[in-house]
Amino acid sequence: MRKISNAATALLAGAALLAQGPAASACTSLLLKAADGGQVYGRTMEFGLPLHSQAMVMPRGLAMAGTGPTGTPGTGLKWTTKYGAVGLNGLGLNLFADGMNEKGLVGGELYLPGFAQFQEVAPADAGSSLASFELLTYVLTSFASVAEVKAGLPAIKVNTAPQAVFKAPVPVHFTLHDATGASLVVEYVGGALHMYDNPTTILTNGPTFDWHLANLGQYVNLSAIEPAPMKVGPLTLSAPSTGAGLHGLPGDMLAPSRFVRAFFFTRNAPVPATAEAGVTSVRHIMSSFDIPPGAVVTSAGSAAGGGVSGYEITEWTTIADLKNLRYHVATYDNPELRVLDLAKLRLDGPAPVVFSIDQKPGALPLGQ
Repeated sequence: MRKISNAATALLAGAALLAQGPAASACTSLLLKAADGGQVYGRTMEFGLPLHSQAMVMPRGLAMAGTGPTGTPGTGLKWTTKYGAVGLNGLGLNLFADGMNEKGLVGGELYLPGFAQFQEVAPADAGSSLASFELLTYVLTSFASVAEVKAGLPAIKVNTAPQAVFKAPVPVHFTLHDATGASLVVEYVGGALHMYDNPTTILTNGPTFDWHLANLGQYVNLSAIEPAPMKVGPLTLSAPSTGAGLHGLPGDMLAPSRFVRAFFFTRNAPVPATAEAGVTSVRHIMSSFDIPPGAVVTSAGSAAGGGVSGYEITEWTTIADLKNLRYHVATYDNPELRVLDLAKLRLDGPAPVVFSIDQKPGALPLGQ
């Protein structure tokens, strides 16, 4: 486990973030714990180009082969899927961008441009390596818990193979949670694997996770408890409305600001009685990270980014109930939650099964 860096390192990382310029990615992820022992994961997907994601069911017992360091598919790590999993893919690939397996291990890829740097792999070691965009699929189909991930990841390499659309390695880091409530962040920085136990359960984008933890220290004064009025001689000064306890909470779309907001929203949230109730709570929390078109311009005047005429948007949101093994999806065009219930899905088969998430929302008459 990598030791958390100090505040000086955090400031240097912040400078690096500013130097790299705006990145078209604004994903936010978190975990909320319920009183019945359930865990509920939430995550948004924002990106600078439409991912055209589909729902995907990955069966058990499927032979898989990763991409080697030269970028040739099938020349990397070979494995057989041990666990069935569901989730969302991207760019038409049979690979998870986000998902959950039948043991309640859940996780996602989040963009980390300017910081992610993967491992140099010698040709002789190609067979024990895979590409960054394949790692989440390997993890969800191979491990049942965060503890197993921590034990197993050092045995493989994540190489610098390019992805066809990106024409470069896909710069991502990974958030993982299991049914016990254990949380882990996996990053490849400086060509080395770094794994962090994550007591906050939060992950956004850059800088690296250790920077975000150091940055939280600037906000220890914040509280959901309303401050008492201040007496100044005969004068009583009161807040103009409720919400003064969190005055100063950053409200912009930057990854550090979203990390801080997600931390305080989950920390202050009432503990839901059940995991099912937690799905509702997480849905409301995640809605505060929904990016409307016009808030982030990805390329002026271009129709290339974000899915809405050059504006970054929240393309989809996922909410996973790790106790009852239900994986919910909402999209930009349809905010209604649709569920993939692992108990009702066929998790054996000869190939991954993909299907559309572009269903239109239902429209009930008023009063019904």
